[in-house]
Amino acid sequence: MKVVLAYVVCAVVWGTTWFAIRVCIGDGGYPTLPAAALRFTIAVAVLVPLAVAGLARPGPRDRRQLLWLVVAGLLNALGYGLVYSGEEHVSGALAAVLFGTEPLAVALMVTVTRTEHVHRSDLLGALIALCGVGVIFWDRLDVSRDQAAGVGLILLAVVVSGAYAVIIKREASGMHPLASAAVFLTVTTVALWAFVLARGWQPLPWPPPVKPTIALLYLAIFGSVIAFATYFYLLSRINLMASASLVFVLPIIALFVDAIWEDDVVLAGRTYLGIAITMAGVLVSVWLRPRAVAPVIEA
Repeated sequence: MKVVLAYVVCAVVWGTTWFAIRVCIGDGGYPTLPAAALRFTIAVAVLVPLAVAGLARPGPRDRRQLLWLVVAGLLNALGYGLVYSGEEHVSGALAAVLFGTEPLAVALMVTVTRTEHVHRSDLLGALIALCGVGVIFWDRLDVSRDQAAGVGLILLAVVVSGAYAVIIKREASGMHPLASAAVFLTVTTVALWAFVLARGWQPLPWPPPVKPTIALLYLAIFGSVIAFATYFYLLSRINLMASASLVFVLPIIALFVDAIWEDDVVLAGRTYLGIAITMAGVLVSVWLRPRAVAPVIEA
Protein backbone atom coordinates (compact mmCIF):
# COMPACT_ATOMS: atom_id res chain seq x y z
CA MET A 1 0.00 0.00 0.00
CA LYS A 2 2.90 2.39 0.67
CA VAL A 3 4.21 1.82 -2.85
CA VAL A 4 0.75 2.36 -4.36
CA LEU A 5 0.27 5.53 -2.30
CA ALA A 6 3.70 6.82 -3.35
CA TYR A 7 2.84 6.18 -7.01
CA VAL A 8 -0.48 8.03 -6.68
CA VAL A 9 1.15 11.00 -4.90
CA CYS A 10 3.76 11.36 -7.65
CA ALA A 11 1.14 11.08 -10.37
CA VAL A 12 -1.28 13.63 -8.88
CA VAL A 13 1.38 16.16 -7.87
CA TRP A 14 3.47 16.03 -11.04
CA GLY A 15 0.33 15.84 -13.18
CA THR A 16 -0.70 19.25 -11.83
CA THR A 17 2.73 20.91 -11.82
CA TRP A 18 2.69 21.35 -15.61
CA PHE A 19 -0.14 23.86 -15.29
CA ALA A 20 1.47 25.43 -12.22
CA ILE A 21 4.63 26.10 -14.23
CA ARG A 22 2.58 27.89 -16.88
CA VAL A 23 0.97 30.07 -14.20
CA CYS A 24 4.30 30.77 -12.52
CA ILE A 25 6.06 31.97 -15.69
CA GLY A 26 3.02 33.31 -17.55
CA ASP A 27 1.94 36.92 -18.08
CA GLY A 28 2.73 38.99 -15.00
CA GLY A 29 4.68 36.10 -13.47
CA TYR A 30 8.33 35.28 -12.85
CA PRO A 31 11.11 35.10 -15.46
CA THR A 32 11.56 31.52 -16.67
CA LEU A 33 14.92 30.37 -15.29
CA PRO A 34 14.76 32.47 -12.08
CA ALA A 35 11.36 30.88 -11.44
CA ALA A 36 12.91 27.41 -11.64
CA ALA A 37 15.80 28.49 -9.39
CA LEU A 38 13.45 30.04 -6.83
CA ARG A 39 11.34 26.87 -6.79
CA PHE A 40 14.26 24.69 -5.79
CA THR A 41 15.72 27.28 -3.42
CA ILE A 42 12.52 27.13 -1.38
CA ALA A 43 12.55 23.33 -1.54
CA VAL A 44 16.15 23.17 -0.27
CA ALA A 45 15.31 25.59 2.54
CA VAL A 46 12.80 22.99 3.73
CA LEU A 47 14.85 19.84 3.10
CA VAL A 48 18.31 20.79 4.39
CA PRO A 49 17.19 21.57 7.99
CA LEU A 50 15.51 18.14 8.09
CA ALA A 51 18.72 16.47 6.94
CA VAL A 52 20.88 18.47 9.38
CA ALA A 53 18.52 17.66 12.24
CA GLY A 54 19.06 13.96 11.58
CA LEU A 55 15.53 13.27 10.40
CA ALA A 56 16.82 12.16 6.99
CA ARG A 57 19.29 9.41 7.71
CA PRO A 58 21.21 7.52 6.45
CA GLY A 59 22.86 9.97 4.10
CA PRO A 60 25.50 9.30 1.41
CA ARG A 61 27.67 6.41 2.55
CA ASP A 62 30.82 7.42 0.65
CA ARG A 63 32.30 9.96 -1.75
CA ARG A 64 31.31 7.94 -4.81
CA GLN A 65 27.62 7.93 -3.89
CA LEU A 66 27.77 11.67 -3.18
CA LEU A 67 29.43 12.32 -6.54
CA TRP A 68 26.71 10.46 -8.44
CA LEU A 69 24.03 12.45 -6.61
CA VAL A 70 25.81 15.63 -7.71
CA VAL A 71 25.78 14.42 -11.33
CA ALA A 72 22.08 13.57 -11.05
CA GLY A 73 21.36 17.01 -9.57
CA LEU A 74 23.17 18.72 -12.46
CA LEU A 75 21.15 16.70 -14.96
CA ASN A 76 17.98 17.67 -13.12
CA ALA A 77 18.92 21.35 -13.40
CA LEU A 78 19.45 20.95 -17.13
CA GLY A 79 16.18 19.05 -17.47
CA TYR A 80 14.13 21.67 -15.63
CA GLY A 81 15.77 24.47 -17.58
CA LEU A 82 14.59 22.72 -20.75
CA VAL A 83 11.10 22.06 -19.35
CA TYR A 84 10.55 25.65 -18.20
CA SER A 85 11.85 27.00 -21.51
CA GLY A 86 9.68 24.56 -23.46
CA GLU A 87 6.58 25.56 -21.52
CA GLU A 88 6.98 29.10 -22.79
CA HIS A 89 5.65 27.72 -26.09
CA VAL A 90 3.49 24.64 -25.36
CA SER A 91 0.71 23.84 -22.90
CA GLY A 92 1.24 21.81 -19.75
CA ALA A 93 -0.87 18.93 -21.08
CA LEU A 94 1.13 18.71 -24.31
CA ALA A 95 4.40 18.79 -22.37
CA ALA A 96 3.14 15.95 -20.16
CA VAL A 97 2.19 13.90 -23.21
CA LEU A 98 5.64 14.40 -24.72
CA PHE A 99 7.12 12.88 -21.57
CA GLY A 100 5.37 9.68 -22.64
CA THR A 101 8.57 8.90 -24.55
CA GLU A 102 10.60 8.63 -21.35
CA PRO A 103 10.13 4.84 -20.94
CA LEU A 104 11.77 4.35 -24.34
CA ALA A 105 14.76 6.41 -23.25
CA VAL A 106 14.88 4.59 -19.90
CA ALA A 107 14.65 1.20 -21.63
CA LEU A 108 17.68 2.02 -23.76
CA MET A 109 19.66 3.33 -20.79
CA VAL A 110 18.92 0.42 -18.43
CA THR A 111 19.81 -2.04 -21.19
CA VAL A 112 23.13 -0.35 -21.93
CA THR A 113 23.99 -0.01 -18.22
CA ARG A 114 22.54 -3.46 -17.36
CA THR A 115 20.58 -1.91 -14.52
CA GLU A 116 17.61 -4.25 -15.03
CA HIS A 117 15.93 -6.43 -17.65
CA VAL A 118 13.56 -4.78 -20.13
CA HIS A 119 10.59 -6.82 -21.36
CA ARG A 120 9.12 -6.75 -24.85
CA SER A 121 5.86 -5.26 -23.60
CA ASP A 122 7.79 -2.30 -22.16
CA LEU A 123 9.47 -1.62 -25.49
CA LEU A 124 6.31 -2.17 -27.54
CA GLY A 125 4.30 0.18 -25.35
CA ALA A 126 7.05 2.81 -25.47
CA LEU A 127 7.31 2.54 -29.26
CA ILE A 128 3.56 3.01 -29.64
CA ALA A 129 3.75 6.04 -27.35
CA LEU A 130 6.61 7.37 -29.47
CA CYS A 131 4.42 7.09 -32.59
CA GLY A 132 1.78 9.14 -30.79
CA VAL A 133 4.36 11.78 -29.97
CA GLY A 134 5.38 11.82 -33.64
CA VAL A 135 1.79 12.66 -34.59
CA ILE A 136 1.74 15.45 -31.98
CA PHE A 137 5.06 16.83 -33.17
CA TRP A 138 3.84 16.99 -36.77
CA ASP A 139 0.77 18.89 -35.59
CA ARG A 140 2.94 21.38 -33.71
CA LEU A 141 4.99 22.02 -36.86
CA ASP A 142 1.80 23.05 -38.60
CA VAL A 143 0.90 25.47 -35.81
CA SER A 144 4.09 27.48 -35.39
CA ARG A 145 7.86 27.24 -35.26
CA ASP A 146 7.84 28.42 -31.65
CA GLN A 147 5.67 25.50 -30.55
CA ALA A 148 7.81 23.08 -32.56
CA ALA A 149 10.87 24.42 -30.72
CA GLY A 150 9.03 23.93 -27.42
CA VAL A 151 8.36 20.31 -28.34
CA GLY A 152 12.05 19.80 -29.10
CA LEU A 153 13.11 21.25 -25.73
CA ILE A 154 10.68 18.99 -23.86
CA LEU A 155 11.95 15.91 -25.71
CA LEU A 156 15.53 16.78 -24.72
CA ALA A 157 14.32 17.08 -21.13
CA VAL A 158 12.90 13.54 -21.44
CA VAL A 159 16.35 12.12 -22.18
CA VAL A 160 17.92 14.05 -19.30
CA SER A 161 15.17 12.92 -16.89
CA GLY A 162 15.67 9.29 -17.83
CA ALA A 163 19.41 9.60 -17.27
CA TYR A 164 19.15 10.93 -13.72
CA ALA A 165 16.48 8.32 -12.86
CA VAL A 166 18.91 5.55 -13.84
CA ILE A 167 21.64 7.16 -11.73
CA ILE A 168 19.38 7.44 -8.67
CA LYS A 169 18.25 3.83 -9.09
CA ARG A 170 21.80 2.52 -9.37
CA GLU A 171 23.67 4.75 -6.97
CA ALA A 172 21.32 6.07 -4.24
CA SER A 173 20.33 2.75 -2.72
CA GLY A 174 20.32 2.63 1.07
CA MET A 175 19.87 6.38 1.49
CA HIS A 176 16.88 7.97 3.17
CA PRO A 177 14.68 9.55 0.44
CA LEU A 178 14.81 12.95 2.16
CA ALA A 179 18.62 12.79 2.38
CA SER A 180 19.07 11.92 -1.29
CA ALA A 181 16.50 14.57 -2.25
CA ALA A 182 18.30 17.20 -0.14
CA VAL A 183 21.66 16.63 -1.87
CA PHE A 184 20.06 16.22 -5.29
CA LEU A 185 17.96 19.40 -5.08
CA THR A 186 20.76 21.48 -3.51
CA VAL A 187 22.96 20.76 -6.53
CA THR A 188 20.03 21.50 -8.83
CA THR A 189 19.49 24.86 -7.12
CA VAL A 190 23.13 25.93 -7.37
CA ALA A 191 23.30 24.92 -11.03
CA LEU A 192 20.08 26.77 -11.92
CA TRP A 193 21.29 29.98 -10.27
CA ALA A 194 24.54 29.61 -12.22
CA PHE A 195 22.48 29.37 -15.43
CA VAL A 196 20.51 32.46 -14.40
CA LEU A 197 23.64 34.54 -13.78
CA ALA A 198 25.34 33.27 -16.96
CA ARG A 199 22.38 34.40 -19.08
CA GLY A 200 22.14 37.76 -17.37
CA TRP A 201 20.05 38.77 -14.38
CA GLN A 202 16.34 39.27 -14.96
CA PRO A 203 14.56 41.38 -12.33
CA LEU A 204 11.92 39.63 -10.26
CA PRO A 205 8.44 41.14 -10.08
CA TRP A 206 7.72 43.27 -7.01
CA PRO A 207 5.47 43.12 -5.15
CA PRO A 208 5.19 39.37 -5.72
CA PRO A 209 2.22 38.63 -8.00
CA VAL A 210 -0.40 36.58 -6.16
CA LYS A 211 -1.23 33.74 -8.55
CA PRO A 212 2.33 33.16 -9.84
CA THR A 213 3.63 33.18 -6.25
CA ILE A 214 1.04 30.64 -5.11
CA ALA A 215 2.05 28.49 -8.10
CA LEU A 216 5.73 28.92 -7.15
CA LEU A 217 5.11 27.77 -3.56
CA TYR A 218 3.06 24.80 -4.80
CA LEU A 219 5.89 23.80 -7.15
CA ALA A 220 8.47 24.13 -4.35
CA ILE A 221 6.66 22.28 -1.55
CA PHE A 222 4.54 19.76 -3.39
CA GLY A 223 6.28 19.49 -6.76
CA SER A 224 9.80 19.34 -5.30
CA VAL A 225 9.99 18.43 -1.58
CA ILE A 226 7.10 15.97 -1.43
CA ALA A 227 7.19 14.63 -4.98
CA PHE A 228 10.95 14.04 -5.24
CA ALA A 229 11.25 12.43 -1.80
CA THR A 230 8.30 10.19 -2.67
CA TYR A 231 9.76 9.39 -6.09
CA PHE A 232 13.12 8.38 -4.60
CA TYR A 233 11.26 6.14 -2.16
CA LEU A 234 9.40 4.63 -5.11
CA LEU A 235 12.59 4.06 -7.10
CA SER A 236 14.03 2.01 -4.22
CA ARG A 237 11.07 -0.37 -4.28
CA ILE A 238 9.98 -0.92 -7.90
CA ASN A 239 11.89 -1.31 -11.14
CA LEU A 240 12.70 1.62 -13.39
CA MET A 241 10.32 0.68 -16.19
CA ALA A 242 7.43 0.50 -13.71
CA SER A 243 8.30 3.89 -12.25
CA ALA A 244 8.70 5.34 -15.76
CA SER A 245 5.07 4.41 -16.45
CA LEU A 246 4.19 7.48 -14.35
CA VAL A 247 4.67 9.57 -17.46
CA PHE A 248 1.69 7.82 -19.04
CA VAL A 249 -0.62 8.87 -16.21
CA LEU A 250 0.51 12.50 -16.03
CA PRO A 251 -0.99 13.62 -19.37
CA ILE A 252 -4.46 12.48 -18.31
CA ILE A 253 -4.26 14.61 -15.16
CA ALA A 254 -2.62 17.50 -16.99
CA LEU A 255 -5.27 17.46 -19.73
CA PHE A 256 -8.00 17.53 -17.09
CA VAL A 257 -6.37 20.50 -15.38
CA ASP A 258 -5.84 22.36 -18.66
CA ALA A 259 -9.44 21.74 -19.68
CA ILE A 260 -10.59 23.51 -16.50
CA TRP A 261 -8.15 26.41 -16.30
CA GLU A 262 -6.57 27.10 -19.71
CA ASP A 263 -9.46 28.28 -21.89
CA ASP A 264 -7.12 29.71 -24.50
CA VAL A 265 -5.39 26.36 -25.16
CA VAL A 266 -6.90 24.65 -28.20
CA LEU A 267 -5.40 21.40 -29.51
CA ALA A 268 -6.01 20.40 -33.13
CA GLY A 269 -7.49 17.07 -34.22
CA ARG A 270 -4.16 15.37 -34.96
CA THR A 271 -2.97 16.29 -31.47
CA TYR A 272 -5.85 14.35 -29.93
CA LEU A 273 -5.06 11.43 -32.24
CA GLY A 274 -1.45 11.53 -31.05
CA ILE A 275 -2.61 11.61 -27.43
CA ALA A 276 -4.85 8.58 -28.05
CA ILE A 277 -1.98 6.64 -29.64
CA THR A 278 0.28 7.55 -26.73
CA MET A 279 -2.30 6.36 -24.21
CA ALA A 280 -2.62 3.09 -26.19
CA GLY A 281 1.05 2.55 -25.47
CA VAL A 282 0.19 2.68 -21.76
CA LEU A 283 -2.32 -0.14 -22.13
CA VAL A 284 0.18 -2.27 -24.00
CA SER A 285 2.84 -1.74 -21.33
CA VAL A 286 0.42 -2.49 -18.47
CA TRP A 287 -1.64 -5.37 -19.85
CA LEU A 288 1.11 -7.25 -21.69
CA ARG A 289 3.65 -6.94 -18.87
CA PRO A 290 4.61 -10.40 -17.51
CA ARG A 291 3.19 -10.95 -14.04
CA ALA A 292 6.67 -11.74 -12.74
CA VAL A 293 7.78 -8.15 -13.27
CA ALA A 294 5.28 -6.66 -10.87
CA PRO A 295 6.72 -7.67 -7.46
CA VAL A 296 8.72 -5.26 -5.34
CA ILE A 297 12.42 -5.73 -5.90
CA GLU A 298 13.56 -4.26 -2.59
CA ALA A 299 11.89 -4.47 0.78
